[in-house]
Amino acid sequence: MNALLGDLYPIPFDQIRTEDLRPTITRLLEEAEKAREALAEDDAPPTFERTILGLDRVTQQLGRAMTVVGHLEAVTSSEALREVYNDLQPKVSAFQNAIPLDPRLWAQVKAYAETDEGKALTGARKRYLEQTVRAFRRHGAELNDADKAKLQAIDDELTKRSLKYAQNVLDATNAWVVEVEEADLAGMPDRAKAAAKAAAEERGKSGYVLTLQAPSFVPALTYLERGDLRERVYVALSTRATAGEHDNRDVLARILELRQQKAKLLGYATFADMVLEERMAKTGEEAQRFVDALEARTRPAFEQETEALMAFRRELEGDDAPPLQPWDLSFYAEKLRKAQYAFDEEMLRPYFAFERVLDGVFALAHKLFGVTFEPTDEVKGWHETVRPFRLKDGDGTELATVYVDPYPRETKRGGAWMHGLLGRGRVEDDHRHVAVLVANVTPPVDGEPALLSHRDVETMFHEAGHLLHHCLSRAELPNHAGTNVAWDFVELPSQILENWCWERSSLDLFARHHETDEPIPDALLDAMRKARTFRAASGQMRQLGFASTDLKLHRSYDPEKHGDPITFARAEMARFASVGLPESYAMIASFDHLFSDPVGYAAGYYSYKWAEVLDADAFTRFAASGILDASTGRAFREQILERGDEEDPAVLFERFMGRPPSQDALLARLGLTG
Repeated sequence: MNALLGDLYPIPFDQIRTEDLRPTITRLLEEAEKAREALAEDDAPPTFERTILGLDRVTQQLGRAMTVVGHLEAVTSSEALREVYNDLQPKVSAFQNAIPLDPRLWAQVKAYAETDEGKALTGARKRYLEQTVRAFRRHGAELNDADKAKLQAIDDELTKRSLKYAQNVLDATNAWVVEVEEADLAGMPDRAKAAAKAAAEERGKSGYVLTLQAPSFVPALTYLERGDLRERVYVALSTRATAGEHDNRDVLARILELRQQKAKLLGYATFADMVLEERMAKTGEEAQRFVDALEARTRPAFEQETEALMAFRRELEGDDAPPLQPWDLSFYAEKLRKAQYAFDEEMLRPYFAFERVLDGVFALAHKLFGVTFEPTDEVKGWHETVRPFRLKDGDGTELATVYVDPYPRETKRGGAWMHGLLGRGRVEDDHRHVAVLVANVTPPVDGEPALLSHRDVETMFHEAGHLLHHCLSRAELPNHAGTNVAWDFVELPSQILENWCWERSSLDLFARHHETDEPIPDALLDAMRKARTFRAASGQMRQLGFASTDLKLHRSYDPEKHGDPITFARAEMARFASVGLPESYAMIASFDHLFSDPVGYAAGYYSYKWAEVLDADAFTRFAASGILDASTGRAFREQILERGDEEDPAVLFERFMGRPPSQDALLARLGLTG
């Protein structure tokens, strides 16, 4: 049996073999090429079913299979799998990119758009026809043959370079390990020390190790008393993938060059304008205006926070205390927070056992959206720690299969994400979905459960929002389903769920001490809430710095004028930094969001803040009606989650809220309205 052929519901992960991937994808690619040729040669009158949906069917099975292969490369990476994926992905990408360049297919799409049927379309089908016509043009359908060849070469190289960038980041992350003694870890919480010891044992080393995985470097930068060791971690993190065989400097420079070449070839002034035409912001200029406006409203409080932190260090260490360095910020910020609020993030961790947090995600989804997650042993994951679930509606209808992959592995990329492996539309006979929720939380240590930070909890809820957006989709067409929406809208369903991590009624669904089963005490919850706005302006400026740097790299960066992109990016990020950045700072060499995909979040990192404006505003409706109110949850499900991209996202938001969005709720939430 070939596991990647057929329906792929459920996905038979336990039957997928690396040695089968190349012949399977090659076969699907050949079948897709035959289907494309048959469609191109079809001289029957064009219809929506034959022409528009026919185009989707050409790549459907191939695309779904490659999505699974790409997922496995991200969570079970091996030399053999990487070799196969590196070989296959450019070929599949080249085939997909070539479809809009086929003049016969473009002629059919244009001909259908001019038919009486095409002109009479309404609703989602009208929107999809318009999007299809625009997509052909955006992919070069109207270019001459020579320029089409140039475009295809650019796309092929972008695919290869982006993949190389991602793999360099993973390899550079895994390559950095520093061995330390217990005395070196003074200041670190016990559970972080235990994790460092477990990490050493996994690598066959004695003592303790620090790594560039988030569960290691975050507590190191926050708690380590030894400033020289914090500096070592910080420098390694901020120079990751800039040297040796994993050096991304030339890779990212070439990616930027290729992106701009592509935009110019397609008639856009900048890559940002090309990307944002299909998003809520519409243009790079509008996105930059949005970022600049938030920066202006944030900077006064940011400067006050920076001075307060420097003054606090002088209080602790005397007037001759050295100036703060970048690796000092988290360390002294945590001390200041404890001093101001008698609040330590670690005090919350015992209340956030991973299994209970996951149950809390499921309980909230049930209360708000009427769905149930049921564990199942009928399907298998790709690793023994992966947990599969069936997602069912209130009437028992099965909506999706969901996999949860919680812990770090050396074969798995860092970070947290949701990946929709199979998304279907109602035009298909079976529109059940498949999705994965991936985390990299600190594993259980010394008999204790995996205990999360509050930020980890927010991340779990965030990714669960993406998962529900994918799995609750009832869009008619597959390419409108789930998270296939404008990227500055896609974060609304994820970010809004983070709000429930701050409310007593929702926290009580899952936040219980792992030893006593007691809920979070009122005093601790009150301190947590008060500390929520602690250095909120600094956090916002950090995100705005990433967003502005991203936009400027894709709008105004010119290698002949500005030279090295890392130097250019460092100068821009420095405008948003509390203290000066070292000359070695090269964070964009490992900025997966921007460079690990031909497009990804490139020119779109502002989307997080854009969507944060939307989520803060939308949450005011829940706050007004009761945050566990099922009727408000039902409205959000029906008007946002289920609709996918069937309507303009601005229309969907205004229908839910009854008005356009406002920035005021976000600024109020961050305590920046005074």
